[in-house]
Amino acid sequence: MLSRTADNLFWVSRYVERAENTARMLDINLQMALLPHGKKSLEQTWRASLAISELQSRYDERYDTLSPRDVLAFMVTDPKNPSSIYSCLSSAREAARAVRGSLTTEVWETHNTTWLELQRLVANDLPQRDPSEFFEWVKFRSHLSRGVTRGTMLDDEALHFLGIGTHLERADNTARLLDVRFHEYVDDDEPDPEAIDSYREFYHWAAILRSVSAFEIYRKVYRDVVTPARVAELLIVRKDMPRSLASSVHAVLGDLNRVSNDRSGETERLAGQLDADLRYGRIDDILAAGLHPWLTQFLRRINDLGNRVSADFLVPLSV
Repeated sequence: MLSRTADNLFWVSRYVERAENTARMLDINLQMALLPHGKKSLEQTWRASLAISELQSRYDERYDTLSPRDVLAFMVTDPKNPSSIYSCLSSAREAARAVRGSLTTEVWETHNTTWLELQRLVANDLPQRDPSEFFEWVKFRSHLSRGVTRGTMLDDEALHFLGIGTHLERADNTARLLDVRFHEYVDDDEPDPEAIDSYREFYHWAAILRSVSAFEIYRKVYRDVVTPARVAELLIVRKDMPRSLASSVHAVLGDLNRVSNDRSGETERLAGQLDADLRYGRIDDILAAGLHPWLTQFLRRINDLGNRVSADFLVPLSV
C-alpha cells in the first residue's frame, strides 16, 4: 500500500476517535458542573479538559479568562483549534475523501454525511443550546463509523491501518484522562472537604468511568463501591475492558503484525513489549511505584509507537 494512502487511512480513524473522546470528556464535565462546587474546583475541572488535550497554552492565547462557555466554544466548534470536534471531523472527512478508492461507498458516505450534518448542527447552534445532545450525536456518529467500517470493508491492510489509528488514539486519550483526573482529585483543596468527601469521591470516579463507557462494566466486574485503585485497574490492565490501555495496545499489536514490512520489526517488538507489560502487570505494583510516573512513561511509549508507525509505513512526520 502507498504511504500516502496508509497515512490518510490512519488519520481518518484517529481524528474520529479524537472527536469522540473530546465529546465524552466535555459531556462529563457538564454533568459534574451540576454538582455543588467551589469556584476553584469548578475552574480546575475545566482546566483539566484543556490539560488532557495539551491545549491550555493555546486557549490562554485566545481568551483572557476561563469560562465553561469559552472552553466549549474552543474545544467544540473553533475551526482554528486543530483538536476541536469541528476540526477533527473536518479533517477526517478530507482524509477519507483522499482515499475513497480504499473505502467502501458506505464508509465514505458515513464520513461525508457526518460532516454535512455537523455543519447544519453548528449553524443551528446546537453545541451551545444543548451540548449534551450534541455530544451524544458525536458519539453516535463515531460508533456508526466504526460499525460500518468493520461491517463492510475487506479484512486487508486498509482496515488494519484504520484500526491502528483508532487504538493508538484511544490508548493515548485514556492514559491522559487517568493522569489528569487522578491529579485533579488528589490536588483538590475545597474549603470544607469533610462535608463533601463521600459523595464527591463517588461522583468523581463514577464520572471517569462514564467518560469511557465503563460504569456499568465496573459494576458487573467488581460489584462493589467505586474506588480509585479499581478504576485504575479496570482502565489500565483489564484487557476485556474495550477502552482500557491493555485492550488498546493489544489491538495495535495485532494490526501491526498484519501489516508488517521489512522495516517494522523494531516497532512490532516495542509494541509487543508494551503489550506484555500490560498483560502481566499488576495494578498494585503500578500504584506502589506511582501512577503519575507510570502513565507519563506509558504516554512516551505510546507516542513513540505512533512516531515509529509513521516512519515505517506512513508519510514521514515533519521535523
